[in-house]
Amino acid sequence: MKNQRMDCSMFAGYTILVTGATGLIGRCIIYTLLEWNRENPDHLIGIAAVVRDKIKAERYFGTTEIQYIVGDIQTVDFGQIHADYIIHGASETSSKVFVDKPVKVIKTALEGTRHMLEYAVKNRIKGFVYLSSMEVYGTPETDEKITENYTASPDTMKVRSCYPESKRMCETMCVSYMAQYGLPVAVFRLAQTFGEEVEYTDQRVFAEFARCVIEKKDIVLKTKGETKRSYLYLQDAVEAIFLVISRAGYGEAYNVANEETYCSIVEMAQLVAEQVASGRIGVRVELEETEKLGYAPTLHMNLDTSKLRKLGWRPKVGLEQMYRSMVDGMEKSIL
Repeated sequence: MKNQRMDCSMFAGYTILVTGATGLIGRCIIYTLLEWNRENPDHLIGIAAVVRDKIKAERYFGTTEIQYIVGDIQTVDFGQIHADYIIHGASETSSKVFVDKPVKVIKTALEGTRHMLEYAVKNRIKGFVYLSSMEVYGTPETDEKITENYTASPDTMKVRSCYPESKRMCETMCVSYMAQYGLPVAVFRLAQTFGEEVEYTDQRVFAEFARCVIEKKDIVLKTKGETKRSYLYLQDAVEAIFLVISRAGYGEAYNVANEETYCSIVEMAQLVAEQVASGRIGVRVELEETEKLGYAPTLHMNLDTSKLRKLGWRPKVGLEQMYRSMVDGMEKSIL
């Protein structure tokens, strides 16, 4: 992975534990730490990863530089491993799972987060990061900028709300542990995040668009593509996380997005077809019943990132380059 260089010197001698380690953001975090260790052998950072499939994790990261903790995030035994920082990203992310197995989504979020927070309190860690989602803001209907104090709620009578509602509860759980136990917690409300680490079989919409480029097939939208949101490059997300930790920006929630990427689904499809695929593919609509597919309702999620930018963070990669990186990574993975 082509990482932007980051100064991780403040973590030298400490151990960072990552959950959801084989997910997109988890992998990018660990690759960043591994690269730092290779380039700075006298200032090593300990890396621990909670994984369900150790063989899969070893294919990504190898066998010697990481302490693997194997098990379900809800019950995993940490043994004698002591972490100084935790980045908790373990979560169900498939829209299909949101509607097919909503109870699993809720239990993974709530029980997994509680388990990690209890471990964090017991180990008196220096910082706990919870990776949340922009979906906690519900379904905004205008292009108004959404700051972190925006209040809204998903429709609790819709089964797909299992995902955003469980994220909201986990945020409150984090704040509660901070209030009661003094745990230093930061919450990140991430836009849809992708880059070259997206797997070819990923079922999310952005990955489908990239596959269409590779397979030279038209992009077929299952909705009118009216939803508008911002997007984020993987390494830009990782930089935001480490910046907040380094500045001890705890007790806060942060929107994380590239505001310049804000567009509708159909606009994004057209950009991919015209720019990334150089006009070799088209875009057409074949409407389906979207609730069965697990798609979010039509919304306008225009995140305001001024709080994060005040700390000095700036996204470096725009939407077109995000897609070019993703397409390049996918092509390499199938060679």
